[in-house]
Amino acid sequence: MKNKHYDIPFTVETTDVITSDLLEPIEYGYKSKRSIDIKITQPEYTSVCPMTGLPDNGTIIIEYRPDAHLVELKSLKYYLMQYRNVGMFYEHVVNKILDDLVSVINPLYMKVTGEFTPRGGISSVGSAEYIKEPSNN
Repeated sequence: MKNKHYDIPFTVETTDVITSDLLEPIEYGYKSKRSIDIKITQPEYTSVCPMTGLPDNGTIIIEYRPDAHLVELKSLKYYLMQYRNVGMFYEHVVNKILDDLVSVINPLYMKVTGEFTPRGGISSVGSAEYIKEPSNN
């Protein structure tokens, strides 16, 4: 990747390397009995800045209310590890994770928050939400 001031001396991957195929849905066995709210925290998220190639670190928080499926946690861990060498802005990371998870488990509600560690004295927190539209059946 070229920056207008310098060359990055190592490879910064693009989002093409991230695949939602790693995410495994599992059946939510209590769907007919009650809803449940789930909160998953991954405090060791890493990717790289698409402009500089410098490491970005943070915590990814996934909150959701499943419909028929949950996300299997080991598959989620492997999915998030794909971001390690990918150059993405924080805002895009949060939205990509949300889109991929929604496409695989189709929850009733989901919110993904990224709390990124400070760089240059500025910290950043971004959230994106999905709410399933009620069906007209």
